[in-house]
Amino acid sequence: MKVGEFLKHSRQQLVTCKPDDSLATAAKLLHAHTIGAMPVCDAGRRMVGILSERDLVRAFATGERDLQNMRVRDIMTETVVSCGPDDSMQTAQDVMRMRRFRHLPVVEAGRVLGILSIRDTLATRLQESEFEINVLRDVVVAARHR
Repeated sequence: MKVGEFLKHSRQQLVTCKPDDSLATAAKLLHAHTIGAMPVCDAGRRMVGILSERDLVRAFATGERDLQNMRVRDIMTETVVSCGPDDSMQTAQDVMRMRRFRHLPVVEAGRVLGILSIRDTLATRLQESEFEINVLRDVVVAARHR
């Protein structure tokens, strides 16, 4: 399955934040939407980074600065690996596994279309495997009845 097809069927609501948002605002968005990461977008909806729960934990754990006054831009990951809508879910899963992260933005022409989680890719691969098993089972059953 292509990533773009998955996004169409998933009907996910894309949640983003802005670089100037406070960390408290960003944390509340992550919590309210029960998500682990979100793209950071500028006023033109172009992705300029990504913020994850891990980024927040890392900022809290280092404790070097006053978290109350920090902004998303202070801790976000600026160099973001992404995929496109024409990539396969398997490719997206491979990227996440190799790069050791759990969220992958889907970007086309600089605009964020959605975000995949490793759970999304695993569920899709499981569905595809179950379909293949059923097809093979049908082929075997049909061959026995010949």
